[in-house]
Amino acid sequence: MKINQNVYHSTRSETLTASSAQAVLQGISPDGGLYTLSRFSQDRISCEELLKMDTLPMAAEILSILLPDFSRDEMLSLAEAAYRGKFETPDLTPTVRVGEDHVLELFRGPTSAFKDVALSLLPHLMRASAAKCGVEDEILILTATSGDTGKAALEGFCDVPGTRIIVFYPEDGVSAVQKAQMVTQQGGNVCVCAVKGNFDDAQTGVKRVFTQVGRENLLSGSHVRLSSANSINIGRLAPQVVYYFSAYKAMIADGAVAPGETVDFCVPTGNFGDILAGFIARQMGLPVGRLVCASNANNVLTDFIRTGRYDRRRPFHLTSSPSMDILISSNLERLLYLLSGDAALVKQLMEQLAAEGCYQAPDSLMEKLQEVFWAGCCDDAGTRDAIGQVWNSYHYLCDTHTAVAWNVAQQYKAAVPDHRPLVVLSTASPYKFPEAVLKALGIAQQGGGFEAMEQLRKATGVPIPANLQGLDHKPVLHRDSIESGDMLDYVMKKAVNRS
Repeated sequence: MKINQNVYHSTRSETLTASSAQAVLQGISPDGGLYTLSRFSQDRISCEELLKMDTLPMAAEILSILLPDFSRDEMLSLAEAAYRGKFETPDLTPTVRVGEDHVLELFRGPTSAFKDVALSLLPHLMRASAAKCGVEDEILILTATSGDTGKAALEGFCDVPGTRIIVFYPEDGVSAVQKAQMVTQQGGNVCVCAVKGNFDDAQTGVKRVFTQVGRENLLSGSHVRLSSANSINIGRLAPQVVYYFSAYKAMIADGAVAPGETVDFCVPTGNFGDILAGFIARQMGLPVGRLVCASNANNVLTDFIRTGRYDRRRPFHLTSSPSMDILISSNLERLLYLLSGDAALVKQLMEQLAAEGCYQAPDSLMEKLQEVFWAGCCDDAGTRDAIGQVWNSYHYLCDTHTAVAWNVAQQYKAAVPDHRPLVVLSTASPYKFPEAVLKALGIAQQGGGFEAMEQLRKATGVPIPANLQGLDHKPVLHRDSIESGDMLDYVMKKAVNRS
């Protein structure tokens, strides 16, 4: 069967297709698969011309290729509305030199996390997609978060007409600052609910809600339709491709590489969306060498990339890098399809994962994967050491997730002496995890999490982001807490109740 390269389809069935606007609206395919193009072809983009552009025109060019229902001018208008004046720097995601490496700072947005890059744009993209598809239903966004997605999504969708959003977070699986960001969120269309369990329980629950609502037409006649702000939604994933191009442009400007030279990227990885965006950039023609997948103690991805065996049947660790405390990395499914081109194989592997908790990828697929990906992991002790070492050696303050990536980047450089220039992705402000950062610097904490923020500022001189200041004085507006098995009932009640 010949597949239209410009039409999205499910990773589990090439016959379940959608336009890019439909894929953004639906979030997930009716069969539980993720929407993807068959390949993100490099013959449709000129990197040489692209890298001459300023950030927003560059974003518009890339996104209009990834989401072809939108022209470059339409996408530029959306990008202007999403980003202009909302980030700390005009280039949104600055790249800075730290020692012999570079750090891509993705936390300069309105909630101090890398999710801001995509979730500032997604509400505008979703409304435009609804208009293109002639959809007048209210859109109810369902999102599971391991910490940062929740606040970024709440901020992005807050009081956006025609939308409502429910964010589910693991009750004991986010930092005090992350929780405070979410439960104090204002807005007439927002809802936040704790789930008794871990992130995988919340994410699996959201997927089940989508599947059951779609299969049983539970919202038929309600004038409400579901969509997602997680990176299972291609509209969430596509904007993340842009900052790989932006980082490469910055590397050229810094003299670290000449145009056309290859760059390696090390990415702290949980749900696999951030690193998959780098793979898509590579397919589009950006000179990306190795993509280094950095995991914390929940090292299911490290084992998979090294052995081809994905096995979630292992202890779940609560770590100092909670946004990576994940054992079911949803976006890996997209990579399996992009490497194999075999939807039947992907469906078989995903069904096996759901039923048995593990699968073994075929050798032919793993050969392709290991040509591009390298993997390592770092426990909390290694994370602490990395934060201290980077601060003491370079006077650069990083958060726990960035520290995991820094540690694994050094592992990679030792294992691969002929590596290319390396960019480490920094995904959150250190002030989202002040207790852990203080401990890593050898400073005894005095008081709670919010006192730790001020203590960290005094010790380092690094400013606290404006959006994190005064969180402890804001009223708690969201107190719901449910079992993961009750998520469908909760969503249905919220869908019907518009108050």
